[in-house]
Amino acid sequence: MKVLIAMDSFKGSLSSIESSTAIAAGIKEVYPHADIEVLPLADGGEGTVEALVNATDGTLVTIPVTGPLNETVKATYGILGDGKTAVIEVAEACGLPLVPYGERNPLKATSYGVGEIISDAIKKGSREFVIGLGGSATNDAGIGMLQALGFCFYDMNGEKVGIDGQSLTDIWSVDLKQVNPMLKECRFRVACDVKNPLYGPEGAAHIFGPQKGATPEMVEQLDKGLKHIAEIVLDTLKTDLNQIEGAGAAGGLGAAFSSFLHADLQSGIELVMEIIEMEKSMQGADFVITGEGKLDGQTSMGKAPLGVAELAQMHNIPVIALAGGITEETAVLNKLGITSYFSILNQPMTLEEAMDSKVAYNNLRATTNQLFRLIQAVRATVKI
Repeated sequence: MKVLIAMDSFKGSLSSIESSTAIAAGIKEVYPHADIEVLPLADGGEGTVEALVNATDGTLVTIPVTGPLNETVKATYGILGDGKTAVIEVAEACGLPLVPYGERNPLKATSYGVGEIISDAIKKGSREFVIGLGGSATNDAGIGMLQALGFCFYDMNGEKVGIDGQSLTDIWSVDLKQVNPMLKECRFRVACDVKNPLYGPEGAAHIFGPQKGATPEMVEQLDKGLKHIAEIVLDTLKTDLNQIEGAGAAGGLGAAFSSFLHADLQSGIELVMEIIEMEKSMQGADFVITGEGKLDGQTSMGKAPLGVAELAQMHNIPVIALAGGITEETAVLNKLGITSYFSILNQPMTLEEAMDSKVAYNNLRATTNQLFRLIQAVRATVKI
């Protein structure tokens, strides 16, 4: 028997690798000689660096960078097994968890550290980049990141503007003369599952600003700034930022990557599966096991388990999904490629108890064990 395990993380409980290890242990208890292949998974958000580095035998790099509030933080990124591709989660440098709740203010937050990570990777020889957007504390349209890469933004007096969200309305011109020349040799692929435009009612400020600490007044100021830089870029680069699907991702970093760095914005799970060559690993598999902490309506909107299921469905491979929590909305997944799904909870317990890493590990192992005992009995009965 061949089983492909492609699990996303159980956020706050188990990493994708830990959950995969638990599942593999459950299978081996029933099928000791099973051919098990593990591909840790992520959808472009948290865990993407770990998943891709592990899948390609890459390495992790940790460096000090400028954090969202202009302080120094340690950020980790990955260099994949090919030695030339860097994988970066922007949240490592400007993520919302880096900002204490009472200090969250997207007017003052910057993405400068993201540019510093890119610069470090370039110095180390990377020319291919995989970027995971999401979880940012910023709303600066990426001008912080871009300034770290040598792009210069000036006000009407010819002075350089700041590196945060409140500086957007000060921009009068853009200068490309000091841009890192190595960027011309770089290709950026960006995992972006957000479709929001840069500004307007569905833009970055209105939709995501409040969760980053923006008051209604701040939202209006930030939206004005986003619209302003879009006008400057249209005049300077002849690119209409608000026509870019996903420009509003990560506080406008989607716009910065797409227009200034000529990036391709792609579905996160599709990009990850392409890099780890999941379709190749599926060849000959009898079962695919996927899952995450919670299966719900959001899963059907393009999260990791759905991407795995759709690919497996193309090859007529049964897919089992495992999760801590399952909602009624999950039923739609049966029509989208997931053969059957199961909660790993075996008795009433609090969320805190369920998320305990030891409890979650044991529940995953035990549930898998029981499922494969059933599979073993059915296969023996029908003489497969």
